[in-house]
Amino acid sequence: MSTFKNSVAGLAAVLAVAGLAGPAAALDEVSFGTNWLAQAEHGGFYQAVADGTYEKYGLDVTIVQGGPQAANAALLLADKIQFYMRGNFLGSFSAVEQDIPVIEVAAIFQKDPQVLITHPDFPGTELADLSQLPTIFMGKDGYASYFQWMKAAFEGFSDEQYKPYTFNPAPFLADKQSAQQGYITSEPYAIEQEGGIKPKLFLLADYGFATPSTMIEAKTDYVSENPDVVKRFVEASIIGWYNYLYGDNAAANAMIKEDNPEMTDGQIAFSIETMKSFGLVESGITEEKGIGCFDEANVESFYDNMVEAGVIKKGLDFKSIYTNEFVCNGVGMDLKK
Repeated sequence: MSTFKNSVAGLAAVLAVAGLAGPAAALDEVSFGTNWLAQAEHGGFYQAVADGTYEKYGLDVTIVQGGPQAANAALLLADKIQFYMRGNFLGSFSAVEQDIPVIEVAAIFQKDPQVLITHPDFPGTELADLSQLPTIFMGKDGYASYFQWMKAAFEGFSDEQYKPYTFNPAPFLADKQSAQQGYITSEPYAIEQEGGIKPKLFLLADYGFATPSTMIEAKTDYVSENPDVVKRFVEASIIGWYNYLYGDNAAANAMIKEDNPEMTDGQIAFSIETMKSFGLVESGITEEKGIGCFDEANVESFYDNMVEAGVIKKGLDFKSIYTNEFVCNGVGMDLKK
């Protein structure tokens, strides 16, 4: 009798080791929609897929690439994806104003990458000095947001400086008395490659345009009904970012280039170095509490500045647009080398 029991126990142990004793725990399937084509600025999310971090956290994650024809924000509202990459708080403020039921659950970038770029021989050293230039090439969204803030915060800026930016650096390169908008991780590299110059950079975040960026957004009802999934996705994403910035990111970069064949190794390397050197992901509150944390004082200051500039209306419940429930706990900080 004891021999039979021992045999059964031994067989069970063998099956367990072989993974045959019972069905493996199913992974929770979730989709994350980015807001643009795959790039190093999305690297931590790709890293968490590539190195198995999401799977370790019990998740089967699909990254749905954004781009000119993508509608990932709409897919979130239609429950076709569970998480969305929100660019900055201006979109979040707009959602509150329109009663759109979404909430930001992590701020991967502490600084918005928006930058104004000048020629290297421009004598100015501060953002306010750009008021001396006759021309600033900007997209209509930039003109309606950060340029209105610039006019309110600094003297000398005027609507006469605005010229439409066509996402082509040629007009800027041809006009040495101009500035151009861009992402600090992207356009400066293109200007160096195409124009053969190393431009001056004025990161708006360093002058008071203090919105977080590359945020993880979800619908409010999904967060309340699935807090464990949200927690696991956020924490695995944060670990992915530490590993992407400080570990072996070759597999993640291969995935990025597979999704976006126009992406180059040179651009990826430039973006990673820029994210580090300008403190886009790690600065301020994250140095104490880890990647993903919202700085409440910065959120309030940014809201007040946007109201003063006439970009956002007064009286919005701006504190309802984000939560620190899933962040600010130091997850992944030990991975930094």
